[in-house]
Amino acid sequence: MGLSTHVLDTMNGCPAAGMAVELFSTEGEKATLIKSLVLNHDGRTDAPLFDNNTLKVGTYRLTFDVAAYFKARGVELPEPSFLNKVSLDFGVANVEQHYHVPLLVSPWSYSTYRGS
Repeated sequence: MGLSTHVLDTMNGCPAAGMAVELFSTEGEKATLIKSLVLNHDGRTDAPLFDNNTLKVGTYRLTFDVAAYFKARGVELPEPSFLNKVSLDFGVANVEQHYHVPLLVSPWSYSTYRGS
């Protein structure tokens, strides 16, 4: 159970290894940073963002540093880039369930869903 994420780079057809991610708890417009991390070689976190003992009912935000990731891969992006940071706001209603928040991303588009 708990909370996890991973990112797939759809431009290059690979995991988004090295992408910076931030996790926030949110309450209305207020966002409180919980942790910052960098995705591993598989585009995943090395450990769950929250395990099933620490995940709480509430609202959260994951912010993915998309532009910095693609620039580090040598992709020439316009200034300003179309996508800079992608933020996903989501709610956790049942801490007995697993919440997996994947991101599929290119410099020009992204998609997400609630995974398993």
